[in-house]
Amino acid sequence: MGSDSRKVQKEHFHGSDLEKIEQTFKVPKESIIGFGSNVNPLGISPKLKEELAEKLDVITAYPDPDYRTLREHIAAYAGCLPEQILVGNGCTELISLFIQVQKPQETLIVSPTYSEYEREVRLSGGQVRYYALSEASGFRMDVTDFCQTLSEKETDLCVICNPNNPTSAALMPEEMAQILTCCQNQNIFIMIDETYAEFAPDEVSVSCTRLLQQFDNFVILRGISKFFAAPGLRLGYAMTGSLSLLSLAKERQNPWSLNSLADAAGALMFADHNYIQKTRTLISSERERIYQELRSWKYIRVYQPYANFILVRILKEGITSSDVFLHALKKGMMLRDCSDFPGLEDETFFRFCFLMPEQNTALLNCLKEILSD
Repeated sequence: MGSDSRKVQKEHFHGSDLEKIEQTFKVPKESIIGFGSNVNPLGISPKLKEELAEKLDVITAYPDPDYRTLREHIAAYAGCLPEQILVGNGCTELISLFIQVQKPQETLIVSPTYSEYEREVRLSGGQVRYYALSEASGFRMDVTDFCQTLSEKETDLCVICNPNNPTSAALMPEEMAQILTCCQNQNIFIMIDETYAEFAPDEVSVSCTRLLQQFDNFVILRGISKFFAAPGLRLGYAMTGSLSLLSLAKERQNPWSLNSLADAAGALMFADHNYIQKTRTLISSERERIYQELRSWKYIRVYQPYANFILVRILKEGITSSDVFLHALKKGMMLRDCSDFPGLEDETFFRFCFLMPEQNTALLNCLKEILSD
């Protein structure tokens, strides 16, 4: 890496930018351990790999346009009804689709968070404002204050990522019910991105699926990219109690949005209970170990994580998130510099996901080199 590495890094490499990293820093992507992608370190399940290989012939035919069998498997897994589900080409397509259907003029997005929400709202002609979570409160939302903010200005759509990326903080279902009630009274629709909800601790369910029977003013979005380690399959699904909204979204959606192989894979992975539990056990154990370790460090601040990643703030004078990024990269490890997230621009925040124990320990040792005395 040359002397201009700090300047180049301002391009802000995302978790899946290994090819770009390879090109920029001349580091073979195969040699980089990706702590920035937030993908399940177990990879795809052996059962899925074996059984899907036997189903390759499905690509010779169109999938069922209604994806009935797949929706039944998702419903059994997620705890909702098949008729409340719409599948799509990844969570990204569904974000775009529901924003197009809602056509919001004024959207409130809880931040710092994923940038795709704002992009899609602006592409649809809407305006965006942010509700900034407070670092002082560990990026935990004050629900009363949030509801007050909703009432201060006319709002059509509210977007909440739960658990949130990049903070890993989460709202509990009872808190979300308060927000949904507030929004129902003001005719505000809520989009809840639950991409990371399945990683939450076993004893803490952060998912709002049980609220689908009580409220029809929200949609839950999920995908298989992170928890099931299959971003290339592009399988996402939306759940809502508003069947009329679901019907409108399906009318706008291109037919056969999901390919036959992803359709077949979904029917397999959602029933793979051994893989699901193995993933949850691994992440829960490593999350607690790493959180407790980092809490004892003098020159950083960490925030209680509910997803499969943790946000870290640098307190050591003269060290930036860019410095940490480049130091880890020299050791063959890529984490996420968070200075391009709204509200985290001061270059003191970085994020990394939990991989296998030995890899996590290697990263902790790497971070100690630059963040200790």
